[in-house]
Amino acid sequence: MTAKDLYEKDFYQILGVSPTASQPEIKNAYRLKAKDLHPDKNQGNAALEEKFKAVSEAYDILSDSKKRAEYDEARSLFERGGFRGPMGGQGGGGGGDFSDLFGGGSPNDIFANLFGGGGVRRGPRKGQDLQTESTITFKESIMGTTLGLKIPGDDGRTQTITASVPAGINDGAKIRVKGKGAPGEAGPGDLFILLHVKPHPIFSRKAENILLTLPVTFVEATLGADIKVPTLDGEEVTVRLAPGTPNGRTLRVKGRGIKKGSVTGDLLATIEVQVPQKIEADASEALKKFAETTASHDVRMEFRTKASQ
Repeated sequence: MTAKDLYEKDFYQILGVSPTASQPEIKNAYRLKAKDLHPDKNQGNAALEEKFKAVSEAYDILSDSKKRAEYDEARSLFERGGFRGPMGGQGGGGGGDFSDLFGGGSPNDIFANLFGGGGVRRGPRKGQDLQTESTITFKESIMGTTLGLKIPGDDGRTQTITASVPAGINDGAKIRVKGKGAPGEAGPGDLFILLHVKPHPIFSRKAENILLTLPVTFVEATLGADIKVPTLDGEEVTVRLAPGTPNGRTLRVKGRGIKKGSVTGDLLATIEVQVPQKIEADASEALKKFAETTASHDVRMEFRTKASQ
C-alpha cells in the first residue's frame, strides 16, 4: 500500500467519529465496531473481515497521539492541494513543495514512519516500535505499580522489561518504554504496553472518583447509623446515615478518591437497602406491629396520582 493510498483514507470516517473526537470517544467507537466486525463473530465473511482490518488500522493511528498528529498534518496538506511526489512530480492537485514543513523530506516520509513504507527513506531510521499487552489489578491502576514483562529478543532469548505504571491510569491506556523496540540503524524503537485493568468486586471508578455500593439494613436506613466503609488503601472510614435515608442515595467522602497531580477525587458510596430473606418470629411480629402503626401512611399515593395524569 502506498503513502498516497493511506493519506487519502479518512480514518475518522472509518471509525465514525469527528476529527475533534477525544481519545475515549475514539476508543469507544473502535470497541463497538470491532465487536460487530470481529472475524470470530463473522467467520467466512470476507467483506466484514476487510472492514475489521480497516477499523483496526484506523484505530492504530488515531489512538496514538504522535501518529494521529502526523496523519492530521499530512491529510490537511493533501486536502489543500496535494503533495509533491518523491521524484519531484505532482501528486493529487496542484500542490507545492512542502519539504520545509517536514524537515527537508516529504509528507510521504511521514507515512513511511507511520506504516513502514510508501515514502523515500532519508538517512538512518530508528527501529520499529513494538507493542505488547499486560493486565493489572484495579488497585494497581489506582495506586501505581511496576511491571516486569518477559519479551522475546531478536536472538531468541527472553529479556525482562521493567516498566512503571503511574497512579490513576485508565483501562486501555498505553505506556511507553523508550529504546525497547526493534533495533534500527539510528537506534532501537520504543515498546508500547497496552494496559487492561481487571474489574474489582467492590470498587469502580468514574473520572477521579472511586465508586462503591454500600449495603445497609432496613433498620439502619430508617433510624440512621454510623457505618464503616472500606477503602482501597485498607483503611476504613465512617459515614453517617441520616434517619430515613432512601435506597439509591449517594454519600460522598471527600479526598478518598484517585490522586492525579494536584487533583484528588472522592469516594462515592451509593446506599443499597437490603431486605432480609428470612426473619425470626419475634422480628416478624415486630414488623407486623410496625406495619399496623404506619398503615395511615400511603407511600403510593403520589405514584397513583402521577399514573392518572
